[in-house]
Amino acid sequence: MIQFKRLDHVLLCIPEGATARARQFYGQVLGLVEIPGNHPAGAIWFQVADIQLHLREEAGGNYSKRHPAFEVANLDESREALNAQGIDIEYSSEIDGRQRFFFRDPFDNRIELLQFLA
Repeated sequence: MIQFKRLDHVLLCIPEGATARARQFYGQVLGLVEIPGNHPAGAIWFQVADIQLHLREEAGGNYSKRHPAFEVANLDESREALNAQGIDIEYSSEIDGRQRFFFRDPFDNRIELLQFLA
């Protein structure tokens, strides 16, 4: 039996030629710390709490509801910070015991932020 321990990283695809724009969005708009290095396939990596977010250029693209979900300490403050950057917030079905919302990065990757209720 496989005994999973935790989520290590999430890889999101970005269009070809968009690495600089992704670096600006994830590093400056979302305030993530970039992990330096010569990563596979020219990917850029960011630290998100105790996991990593990997971004890699890929040809083509699609608009999907696939997404990573990140727990945050204060969902309201997160929403306000994204709104201040002009980022649209999307809502979905409610889930007992948590609040959540979604947004899309400049490359149409869907991202969920959630907060567990006390």
